[in-house]
Amino acid sequence: MASVLFSLSLSRLGLWASGLILVLGFLKFAFLLVRRQSLARAMDNFPRPPAYRLFGHALEMRQTGSLDKVVSWAHQFPCAHQLWFGPFLGFLNIYDPDYAKAVYSRGDPKAPDVYDYFLQWIGKGLLVLQGPKWFQHRKLLTPGFHYDVLKPYVTVFADSTCAMLVRSLCQAPGGCGCCPPPTHPNFPRGKALRSITEALRDSSYYLAVQDLTLLMQQRLQSILYHNDFIYWLTPHGRRFLRACQVAHEHTDQVIRERKGALQDKKEQEKIQKRRHLDFLDILLGARVSVRLSTSTKYDLFLHFYVLSMVMNSLSLAVLRQELVPSLEDTREFWLCEEVGLAVPGAPSNPASALPTGSLISLHIYALHRNSSVWPDAEVFDPLRFSPENVTGRHPFAFMPFSAGPR
Repeated sequence: MASVLFSLSLSRLGLWASGLILVLGFLKFAFLLVRRQSLARAMDNFPRPPAYRLFGHALEMRQTGSLDKVVSWAHQFPCAHQLWFGPFLGFLNIYDPDYAKAVYSRGDPKAPDVYDYFLQWIGKGLLVLQGPKWFQHRKLLTPGFHYDVLKPYVTVFADSTCAMLVRSLCQAPGGCGCCPPPTHPNFPRGKALRSITEALRDSSYYLAVQDLTLLMQQRLQSILYHNDFIYWLTPHGRRFLRACQVAHEHTDQVIRERKGALQDKKEQEKIQKRRHLDFLDILLGARVSVRLSTSTKYDLFLHFYVLSMVMNSLSLAVLRQELVPSLEDTREFWLCEEVGLAVPGAPSNPASALPTGSLISLHIYALHRNSSVWPDAEVFDPLRFSPENVTGRHPFAFMPFSAGPR
């Protein structure tokens, strides 16, 4: 008798649980449906490229390539257009300087629909935080972001760059062929930096960050992956967690080593004598720097006349007399800003405006290919950034990188 009652109670409990799950699922679906209608009404005045009802624009972007597809839409629809990832996540995608100014001049909150995907990876840091808390954390890190922090590294970067430029100039068609070999004593730091870079590319941390970046993009473009519960059960979700663990182990090791160094009295006294302390080991944006550096080399190798102009700006005295540019000299290297136009640090930047809860994405990659601002944007032309051509340009026409409290 007792076993029968127990089985009946379990059966009733199962029915109640199933009913509760169905009710919660229905409420969630109703919430998403109402939110979709609100987003659709908010963006009703803006054009919308043809889209699938279930997948939105995600399927077409995955087939064609997200960056190329958005640029083609930007040529078709001036200023802005709707962009949907599935039936419930929609953005107003903007790529016009005036629109960018209007959004970035406000203090609207960041979009949790996208930024929450970063929490498992980087936690609530500067990228995810917003408002007063962002300013509080930024203030704590101000010494590590000070401009003078870069000064000790200029010599290392300059030597490595000089070695790369001299070798590429000599190996290009019509080159003199008289450049020193890579082991020339003039460039010991360049060789060391090259070894460090090669070691970094073979490291598990570099591969983990590369994996996480790809998985983040795939998650945004897949409807089912928008739900955390479903995503963590998928192979991609488990792969994301494994990559997070590798990245966290590396950053934790860096922090432990820094703490250990501070426990050494001599090392602590040496560090305390510095006015500004750096923390470049795990600085957010390191991958951006690597990508821009690689793109700079690639574009210079393809455009010999620009490479010659860069070499002239350095001068033979800098190259042959073991002198290196100072941090102040780098401000004159405006020729390299063209790379930031072609390859921005972050292709797009989610923001928020319109009615409450509406989403805006500033697509920097499309902004830098806006034909009304940048004629022949696909042509590599560093002279766009000459002092005479910069005068009068819209301040929001060029945004090589964007991050902040909003």
